[in-house]
Amino acid sequence: MPSSTIDCAPFREELLALAATLPKVPRADLYTFFEDAMRLAERLPHELRDGLNEFNANGNRDGYLLLRGLPVEPDEELPPTPTSSPPPDDRRLLTMEAMLCIIGGALGLLTAYDQGYGNRRSLTVLHELYPTPEAHPLSGGTSKTQLEFHTDLSHHARQPNYILLSCSRGDHEGKAVTLVGSIRKALPLLSDEVRDHLFDRVFTRRFDAANPEATAYVKPLYGDPEDPYVSFNRSFLTAETPQDLAALDALSAALTEVTEPVLLTRGDLLIIDNFRIAHGRAPFTARWDGKDRWLHRAYVRTDRNGQLSGGERAGDIVPFAPRR
Repeated sequence: MPSSTIDCAPFREELLALAATLPKVPRADLYTFFEDAMRLAERLPHELRDGLNEFNANGNRDGYLLLRGLPVEPDEELPPTPTSSPPPDDRRLLTMEAMLCIIGGALGLLTAYDQGYGNRRSLTVLHELYPTPEAHPLSGGTSKTQLEFHTDLSHHARQPNYILLSCSRGDHEGKAVTLVGSIRKALPLLSDEVRDHLFDRVFTRRFDAANPEATAYVKPLYGDPEDPYVSFNRSFLTAETPQDLAALDALSAALTEVTEPVLLTRGDLLIIDNFRIAHGRAPFTARWDGKDRWLHRAYVRTDRNGQLSGGERAGDIVPFAPRR
């Protein structure tokens, strides 16, 4: 399996040249912008393209691929880190937005999601993560609390295969590490009894009390018993029996034991395999000085696990469909 880190510094000028050919105002026509990004993905440097293809085909034991040394504007040329969303439609393209979309286009379809519980911020492909005043403690806008382990959109029938995070600015003190726990590392720490329970047990979550059809059915482990996918969100997978509690505690402990901290700094792009990883983020201190941590995020669908049904385009908004 491939290494979890690729040094992109040798390709920086080539990548800058690709980014320069993209439309300068991406939100003016996102469909055209993403089509252009997918075409440019075919022109990525061969070494980088090969690494992305290998990860896309087989993954790796760590469950993520980190691209370091990508081009980014000098800090003084970046706008101040935002404190509220959405970004202006006329904001000019940032280099790490360009990298996010070109790399995403090499992996699959950049996609927006109706998440089913009123998270309207999700109804765009290009998300931004930065500290926001009075952010919900479970949202990406919080800085004071740790984001606990979770798999993004595990309740959605077309759960994205990848989460991409690109970094225009890191946090001031280098504390805002992304915490990644790989099921490929954690699985050997689970007993056969716990594994069997996590494969067999179906957890439910209702999104509309008046509509039984709006109910998601989630197994914490699924797929190949020897190399399973993981679907973990402790706030969602509510234990109903002592066996549930013991199994979820064991899975949480195993993921915690194999956790790896990944600190994103300027010019980094992290690709998380959302089928193999539960992830979180350590707390950090926001200074509200225009230079706080600023990430760009996108979801990518591939042809795995029924994510695509045919005819989709990069930039589509996927309606809410609960997992069955």
